[in-house]
Amino acid sequence: MDQRVAEQTETEQSETEQSETEQSRTEQNESEGSETDRGETEESGAEGTGPDPRRRIPRTDAVLRDPRLEAAVARLGPEPVKAAVRRAQQQARHGTLPPEEVADTAVALLPSTACGLRPVINATGVLLHTNLGRAPLSAAARRAVLDAAGPTDVEMDLPTGVRARRGRSALDALRARVPSAAAAHVVNNGAAALVLAATALATGREIVISRGEMVEIGDGFRLPDLLVSTGARLREVGTTNRTSVEDYADAIGPDTAFVLKVHPSNFRITGFTRAAGTRELAALGVPVVVDIGSGLLAPHPLLPAEPDAETQLRAGASLVTASGDKLLGGPQCGLLLGDEDLVRALARHPLARALRVDKLTLAALEATLTGPATPTAEALTADPRDLMRRAEHLAAPLSAAGVDVRAVTSTATIGGGGAPGVTLPSAALSLPEPYASVLRTGPVPVVGRLEAGRCLLDLRAVAPEDDARLAQAVRSATAVAATEEAAATAVTAAAVEG
Repeated sequence: MDQRVAEQTETEQSETEQSETEQSRTEQNESEGSETDRGETEESGAEGTGPDPRRRIPRTDAVLRDPRLEAAVARLGPEPVKAAVRRAQQQARHGTLPPEEVADTAVALLPSTACGLRPVINATGVLLHTNLGRAPLSAAARRAVLDAAGPTDVEMDLPTGVRARRGRSALDALRARVPSAAAAHVVNNGAAALVLAATALATGREIVISRGEMVEIGDGFRLPDLLVSTGARLREVGTTNRTSVEDYADAIGPDTAFVLKVHPSNFRITGFTRAAGTRELAALGVPVVVDIGSGLLAPHPLLPAEPDAETQLRAGASLVTASGDKLLGGPQCGLLLGDEDLVRALARHPLARALRVDKLTLAALEATLTGPATPTAEALTADPRDLMRRAEHLAAPLSAAGVDVRAVTSTATIGGGGAPGVTLPSAALSLPEPYASVLRTGPVPVVGRLEAGRCLLDLRAVAPEDDARLAQAVRSATAVAATEEAAATAVTAAAVEG
């Protein structure tokens, strides 16, 4: 009896040790499968099932020797490439991927760029789409950014070897484009320009502003909150739809720092309205700060109602603030233009140091100001007939290949908080609605818009040199859509048979 119990105990202990050994092997294979190639020598536990293919998962170092992945390491860095390899190995470990396809899958999983931002084709018909980064830089501005990426003379006068004013050539170019500006300064965005003005000029004092210009600038940020955060007090005058110069005059007192006029760039008030002009306000004897928002430096024939910096300064504004990445077509930055003493005081304020722009922004801004027409300017002035010809040229071969596509007239807008209510005649490719999501998630993401149950790819904001990429994206989306449709049909058929 005791002998049988002892034998049984020894057997159970042996089985337990064997189980623990097998479990240890499994855990080791799970944790180190990317490092260890076990080949095909070990059999699975069940009799007659043959080798476990998961034991053939290649080692990480072996996968990384693939020439495609070696090139990717040089382009993207080692960590993103290793992450792609690990994801592929994990799929193989779970049995959803054959081990011999690990390298190919890792290549497919590689990011296209070294950062999370992906270049897209803006086919929304919104020229300055905030969610897509607003104004695309010109080729000249992009080259300038690359040139400035290394050591530059951003704060050095090379002939003398002494320190020089930061961004002096960009500021000279800005003043040249706005002759009525005695001085200019640049900060990191449009809101920062207004904050700097309020902080330097109105902390503990009053800013007089119309109730109809107390705007929300996007993403939940409201102009009154922004201004009050600087320590200034707001003196609201007039009503939402009507504010006269007398309303401003009655509010001006010894605590008034300046009168602020804000262009309501993302909405319009129509009907029974009234607003005081800059020239009227300048006659009141206090500084007038005008936030034009959209960055138009001079009058534009297609945008007669859009305020511009030159006109506002000529009308008597002491200071004009604007954004650089809207109608100007440059990088994100805030522009301050106006009276020399006023701008100098702003540039010397301690907050200006916290808001200053980097050398890449200065380079892109200067190239935008001095270079050829920007993509935004070209898109704004594109002939609708040329846009339709492009749409027809793109649609013809796609339609011949069986794609449900046609060239249609369309309507584009400015966007980006500029020229509210202004529409531009355009042309677009019209595709079935399901194309929208497939195009957004393709190798070359294309963002269109949905209208009347169709996916429209508006060409006004698409550069002509991107037409070939756009056509290829549609062809790729067609193949994906066909595969998804076939899979859905098979599922439906199986359900019916069941």
